[in-house]
Amino acid sequence: MSNRKPATIAVRTGIESDTQHHAVVPPIYLSTNYGFPAFGEVPTYDYTRSGNPNRGLLETALYELESGKGAVVTNCGTSALNLWVSAFLGPEDTIIAPHDCYGGTYRLFNTRAQKGDFKVNFVDQSDEQAFDAALEQKPKLILLETPSNPLVRVVDIAAVCEKAKKVGALVAVDNTFLTPVYQKPLELGADFVIHSTTKYINGHSDVIGGVVITKTEEHAEELAWWGNCIGATGTPFDSYMTLRGIRTLGARMRVHEESSQQILDFLKPQPLVKVIYHPSLPEHPGHEIAKKQQSGFGSMLSFEFAGSFEQLKYFVGELELFSLAESLGGVESLICHPASMTHRAMGEEALAEAGVSQQLLRLSVGLEDAQDLIDDLAQAFEKASAFKG
Repeated sequence: MSNRKPATIAVRTGIESDTQHHAVVPPIYLSTNYGFPAFGEVPTYDYTRSGNPNRGLLETALYELESGKGAVVTNCGTSALNLWVSAFLGPEDTIIAPHDCYGGTYRLFNTRAQKGDFKVNFVDQSDEQAFDAALEQKPKLILLETPSNPLVRVVDIAAVCEKAKKVGALVAVDNTFLTPVYQKPLELGADFVIHSTTKYINGHSDVIGGVVITKTEEHAEELAWWGNCIGATGTPFDSYMTLRGIRTLGARMRVHEESSQQILDFLKPQPLVKVIYHPSLPEHPGHEIAKKQQSGFGSMLSFEFAGSFEQLKYFVGELELFSLAESLGGVESLICHPASMTHRAMGEEALAEAGVSQQLLRLSVGLEDAQDLIDDLAQAFEKASAFKG
């Protein structure tokens, strides 16, 4: 059935695929190697780095969810990005990346460019003039991160893809924040979709993983070859756990977003909140684009703390239901200070250029009761307001 809805794909992929004992849920295949049926006869799976039944089921679920033709599951999100650039870039090739991308992405591209592996141009992709100037360099690859991390900036995927094709560039969209539940980049013209499956896809903060999803079978085959070559592929157990997480993706994303909307309403009148970043807000620069290309606004949000930096630290320390931690997209709520945590690898100059200030806090809204989360924020704000340190 080619017209299955995402929730059905997420739940049913791999169900009743066991032919030996007819288990409803597919078993875990932990074997590192597989027997050859006969001399010279190559089996579907021979060595787990190059292929495994659990990883195969996860790849199928992911590319079907994203309306793609193939996928390669990797051992982390950064590994997915590294696989992508390794497969398609040479020393004279250029990649355009967001100036405010995730700190680990910035570190990877910047370091490899310094080694001479390829050329990178970090551009404010919401600045049309700057982006058009970057396109004049004839880039081979373009990475979009929309919504971006941590300022949830939104880029017009269809418009970028149209321009990219005119200069022969391939476009990948990091869809980690929205997942295929709320955004389908391949249907908007992108050539690849990249996820840190560690986040919402798995959803339980207990598995590290990534994936590159392709629009064409040819690109999938090329990425699979490189994934095997450089040893970037994911493990059977991690694939099993991630597929288990995917089965509740639709339900989780709905509650994440519902709770984030309630928290946004709470944050708006708070004296210690200066600016809120979330594309559902009409004043957000990407609001209209988000409405056009997304089926939901997602649950990641950031805000500028209006008090002193000492008050900010005190506020974070008083929270009981928001863990101070990196990552995002799990069932538990998290608070992050990007400048000193997820984006610290960028350096002060790059942080300033990206607009990531010392007053910025990022929330990953989990699946706790929304009113409990609001009450926790309220008591922390109240204590921070009275703090005189």
